[in-house]
Amino acid sequence: MSSRPDRAKGRQSKRHKHIGSQDELSSKKFYATGGEEDEEELLVFTEEQDEEGGDDGKKRDFSKLDLKLDHVNRPMWVCADGRIFLETFSQLYKQAYDFLIAIAEPVCRPESLHEYNLTPHSLYAAVSVGLETETIITVLDRLSKTKLSNDIVDFIRASTLNYGKVKLVLKKNRYFVESPFPEVLQSLLRDDVVARARITLNQADMGLNFSVSKGPSEGGEAHQEFLAEDDLAAVTEEKEVHSFEIDPAQVEHVKQRCLPSALNYPMLEEYDFRNDTVNPDLNIELKPQAQPRPYQEKSLSKMFGNGRARSGIIVLPCGAGKSLVGVSAACRIRKSVLCLATNAVSVDQWAFQFKLWSTVRDDQICRFTSDSKERFRGNAGVVVATYNMVAFGGKRSEESEKIIEEIRNREWGLLLMDEVHVVPAHMFRKVISITKSHCKLGLTATLVREDERITDLNFLIGPKLYEANWLDLVKQGFIANVQCAEVWCPMTKEFFAEYVKKDNARRRQGLYVMNPNKFRACEFLLRFHEQQRGDKIIVFSDNLFALREYATKLRKPCIYGATSHQERTHILNAFKHNPQVNTVFLSKVGDNSIDIPEANVIIQISSHAGSRRQEAQRLGRILRAKGKPKDRGPGGAEEFNAFFYSLVSTDTQEMYFSTKRQQFLIDQGYSFKVLTSIPPADTGPELSYFNKNDQLDLLTKVLNAGDEAGGIEQLEEDVDDITQLKARRTIGSMSAMSGAHGMVYMEYSTGRGQGSGQGKLKKRDPNKPRHALFKKRAKNARYGEFDCNIRCSMKGALVDLVH
Repeated sequence: MSSRPDRAKGRQSKRHKHIGSQDELSSKKFYATGGEEDEEELLVFTEEQDEEGGDDGKKRDFSKLDLKLDHVNRPMWVCADGRIFLETFSQLYKQAYDFLIAIAEPVCRPESLHEYNLTPHSLYAAVSVGLETETIITVLDRLSKTKLSNDIVDFIRASTLNYGKVKLVLKKNRYFVESPFPEVLQSLLRDDVVARARITLNQADMGLNFSVSKGPSEGGEAHQEFLAEDDLAAVTEEKEVHSFEIDPAQVEHVKQRCLPSALNYPMLEEYDFRNDTVNPDLNIELKPQAQPRPYQEKSLSKMFGNGRARSGIIVLPCGAGKSLVGVSAACRIRKSVLCLATNAVSVDQWAFQFKLWSTVRDDQICRFTSDSKERFRGNAGVVVATYNMVAFGGKRSEESEKIIEEIRNREWGLLLMDEVHVVPAHMFRKVISITKSHCKLGLTATLVREDERITDLNFLIGPKLYEANWLDLVKQGFIANVQCAEVWCPMTKEFFAEYVKKDNARRRQGLYVMNPNKFRACEFLLRFHEQQRGDKIIVFSDNLFALREYATKLRKPCIYGATSHQERTHILNAFKHNPQVNTVFLSKVGDNSIDIPEANVIIQISSHAGSRRQEAQRLGRILRAKGKPKDRGPGGAEEFNAFFYSLVSTDTQEMYFSTKRQQFLIDQGYSFKVLTSIPPADTGPELSYFNKNDQLDLLTKVLNAGDEAGGIEQLEEDVDDITQLKARRTIGSMSAMSGAHGMVYMEYSTGRGQGSGQGKLKKRDPNKPRHALFKKRAKNARYGEFDCNIRCSMKGALVDLVH
């Protein structure tokens, strides 16, 4: 198998606008301009770049930054526009990385140089885990090769100034905005959004009056580190907490308005679970064999830093043990848990993980899906459900309605959300307003969406608490070492001729997915990994027509949206335990939350346009560790123990999508080899579609399938790609303007007992008397028909006169 050099190895991602208009706290521009050439090559920008980039070129000119004398010993560059570059070969890399991941957003993390970005949200997350403003500035200056600019220092102070002054509290299923500073609450109520969300019980509450209560004895001390001296004096003097109630349906909007990009009073959401005597305790602990890894413990320490549970998001690669992190959080809080997953298979897996790692009894854990409607016994327990079951707004069965009412009326200690990147979708975000929880924990491997709504998680759930570096976990042996490859499959002459035809615009996806050379490449890889290596293989296809055709031709089991839950479970169990079942075909239902640790090879034949999230999720199906580092050869044949192949038809739209999809993984440090000789040139009829007649038969089948050949499976979680569908170019005809375009003729039977289409409708007995209402309707219908005929005749006569 010949290959070309790695594609985009260590390539930096496109430069983003780091401090955009939504995140700006003032009219200041966070960049330096002008001057002499810098001593280091990293930050040198030529005059041509400045001329091409215009104002953007000036923003990238950091020649005025002063290098420190001992800059060689310091690990990072802090630029005036908020960007930070970290050298991974520095002796201080580990300490600098732990600090940076707490205060900045990772943009690109290749092998030698990382890029991060300071934003108001990342600094908000930093102070939420206990970092003080002056500590952030001091440590950043200590690690930087250059002196911090005044703009950066002012930006850090402005972003962290008001943290801890406002708190969102849940009491007896009612939400309150609390603060020891009444002037802060008055400032919030001057905003229209907050004022409309306030619940007023009497006329006196219509003004700027608040409920006053004694604050908890430890509440002032817990957050003193975040407050200025004059604010601390006010807290000590008053020892009172002022509050007002808000509408639960408006909590999302109030939290959004309080973000740094708006009112700049980010709401503190912490749960003092140890002192909660209202909600019953759950008897749950970690089993002795549950030993969290160092990075898992670090992520949990960010959540439970000051003895309270913070709401937020933890980002870990697929296969890195997100389930154990979630179960460990539930065991520390020891209150009722609502765990939400994307589908029924993942619900079963989460229920299994709770039983595997914790001491929770079987009668304390229940599942709520379309097939399983269970209830736990006692006052506290664990409910594992799908997002759809909780967010569904239609009519439910009586049993489901009772369960959903219990979910709505209960105060949950922990709301645990798997694959949290789906929450910003309009339907899934309903679960935030429907359920009431003291603490929210979101888990995901891919904090990325194509509709740019990922920032909504800052107010829907909370800040990002921790994010692990993929390559570091690979080096430590915690996740598999994956070889990524892009396999180029030339289109056959006949398929490409049909592909470029104007009439086949909607069938083009079917043509490049069913490309005979792509089929042969897939079959070759299956034989190689099954017969010569004994690997377990997953083949992904979003195109259902191709999925069924490939699976049928190669005699392999397949799972897609219409597959029943029982059949899915049966196929997955056979794949895991039966040595004769080494390959399974999956549609996009396998992208999320399906745990298949035995798989170590993925072949992707069809995908959902340019979705970066989907590419990373599919790679994650084989990231589960395949052995300890000592079991691997240093740079030898077994250096890679997992393989990811993306099959692409050359000279088609698929090439563009493939490049876009890889960007997230490239930002994590992965590289893609380009393979151009699969299958090898000497392969013959042992692989399918070797002879031209077979290829022409396949082409005929694809063309006869029509639009079905180009269709992809649509799932509820696909809404993050909806922005790609805003504009679509279609090829129409004059016949489509007739008004009947898209209508079809159908014959069907109706009536009781005739759902199968059998039987005929009974004719009405003319001697049987009719109800007066039906007589009136029949009479009106006859007159209406007569009137219509007259109008049509008059219209025809007028047309004749005109001509």
